[in-house]
Amino acid sequence: MPADPNRLSENEKTRVLRIVDAAVNRGREGLRVVEDYARFVLDDRHLSAQLKRLRHDLVALLSTVPIEWRLAAREPQADVGTGVATPSEQNRQNTADVLGANFARLEEALRTLEEFGKLLDAEMAAGLEQLRYRVYTLHRVLEITRTSCRRLAGTRLYVLVDGRPSRIQLEPLVRSLVQSGVHAIQLRDKMLDDRTLLDRARTLRRLTSGSGTLFIMNDRPELAVLSRADGVHVGQEELTVKDARTIVGPDALVGVSTHNIEQAEAAVLDGANYIGVGPTYASGTKQFDDFPGLELLRLVAARLRLPAFAIGGINRENLPDVLRTGLHRVAVSGAITTAADPAAAARELLTILTEM
Repeated sequence: MPADPNRLSENEKTRVLRIVDAAVNRGREGLRVVEDYARFVLDDRHLSAQLKRLRHDLVALLSTVPIEWRLAAREPQADVGTGVATPSEQNRQNTADVLGANFARLEEALRTLEEFGKLLDAEMAAGLEQLRYRVYTLHRVLEITRTSCRRLAGTRLYVLVDGRPSRIQLEPLVRSLVQSGVHAIQLRDKMLDDRTLLDRARTLRRLTSGSGTLFIMNDRPELAVLSRADGVHVGQEELTVKDARTIVGPDALVGVSTHNIEQAEAAVLDGANYIGVGPTYASGTKQFDDFPGLELLRLVAARLRLPAFAIGGINRENLPDVLRTGLHRVAVSGAITTAADPAAAARELLTILTEM
C-alpha cells in the first residue's frame, strides 16, 4: 500500500525530497564506480551484468519519485554538508580501497533511501530493502573474487591424490610433488575410514607446511579443520559453500566442482574461492555420463574471473588445447599420480603451463 506523502507539510516534504535526491545521487554514483571496477579491474562479465541489472532495478524503483520533484527540491548551494570533508575521503591507496569505499557509499545511500522512502511510497521502500540485501551479497562476492584472484594468482597446477594403501607409500609421492613445484594438492579418497583419512590428511599437512604448495581436503570440511588444511573442495552433491564455510571458517579456501555455466555462476554468487570446471575429457578416477568439454571452459573463461581449474582427463597431450580456451589452471590426477615418475610428469606439465 503506497504511503500518503500528502500527510507531510510542504516544508517537510521538500526536505525529505532533498534527502532522497542526495541519496539517489550518492547511491548511483557509488554503484557506477563498483560496476566499473567489476568491468575494468576484474574484467568479469558475469559480475558486471549483475551490477548493471541492479542499477537498472534501482532506477525503476525510484521512478515513483518524479525527477521533477527531486530537482525542484535540490539546493546544493544551501547544503551544509558540501563543505564538510575528512582526510580519509581523499585517501585511496589502491583499487581495493576504491571498491570498499564505494560499496560503503552505496549501502549507506540505500539505507537512507529506504527509511525516508517510507514517507513517500511504502512499496518503493520495501523494494529498496530487498535491493540493499542484493548489494550486500555482491559486495561479499566481489571481495571474495578479488582476494581469491590474489591468493591463487600463481596456483596453476592442482593435483588430486588418494590416500594410497599406506602412509609409507603416500609420503614419497607427496614429497616429490611438493619438491617439483606443484601448486596445490587435494586429498581425495572415498574408501578410507575416517581415522585413517585424517591420518593421511595430517601427513599431507606436514609435508606441505612451509612450502609453496597448498593442501586441500576433498568433501570433508571437518577433517580439513582437524588437519589444518588450507581449504576444502565440495561437489554439487556435497555440502553447500555456505555450510562448508561455516565449518572451515572465513580464511580457508572453499572450492566447488561445476559441470555447466549455470553452476559456475552460482558458485561465484555463493562465495566460492575457486571452481573446478569439467569434466573436460574422460577420466580414469571419476565416471561421468556427460562431458561439457572444451566449450564449457571457453564459456567460463569468457564470463568469470574467479580462479577456475579445468579438470577431467587432462594430460600433456591435450593440455595445449585446454589452455587455448582461455583457462590457465588445471587439476589433474592420473596424468601425474600413475606416471612412472610423478615428479617428472608434474614438471613437464608445469613447463607447458608456464610457456603457453
